[in-house]
Amino acid sequence: MKKLFYTLIALSITPFILANGPGGGEYKVDNKLSAIEWVGKKVTGQHSGTISVKDGSIQVEDGKIVGGKLIIDMNTIVVTDIDDKETNAKLLGHLQSEDFFGVTDFPTAQLDIDKVVHKEGDLHHVHGDLTIKGITHKVEVPTTVKMEGNKLVAVGETDIDRTLYKIKYGSGKFFDDLGDRMIYDDFTVKFKVGATK
Repeated sequence: MKKLFYTLIALSITPFILANGPGGGEYKVDNKLSAIEWVGKKVTGQHSGTISVKDGSIQVEDGKIVGGKLIIDMNTIVVTDIDDKETNAKLLGHLQSEDFFGVTDFPTAQLDIDKVVHKEGDLHHVHGDLTIKGITHKVEVPTTVKMEGNKLVAVGETDIDRTLYKIKYGSGKFFDDLGDRMIYDDFTVKFKVGATK
């Protein structure tokens, strides 16, 4: 299925305005204030779940984001839409396997921020390098950013093409005659990331 990631996807930090006007410094990503949801779709339906942010930081200069890093703990993938324990465990094991994220060999995914571009209001686009399974590609993530005291909060959603990261299982790009077993290549990542100084 279209697995998370991100990268998430996972994905997720953006320019914020500091409470006391233009300023700078490093903001530490707080995994207790951060959450990532993923949705993967197939011909016959979809699955959803969560994954945890492990660590990260955001660099701010003159009230603008100039860099940052978000690390995703791939071992924390959870399936939330299946109640039956046996079926849930089967899907989870498959997502953790080499067919999908290969978490034994690749326990983390990472987003490295290159730049953040303001669009309008609180909306910004985060540009950076997303690494999944040791493979890196450029991404652009629409993100709404707000400041709450000394806390930076970024909320956004984006789609990621899993096949760019050699996650080909069930993809119509690479396999013929899949019928209703086909899994769509794009998966959706929804995120909230909180960081404090």
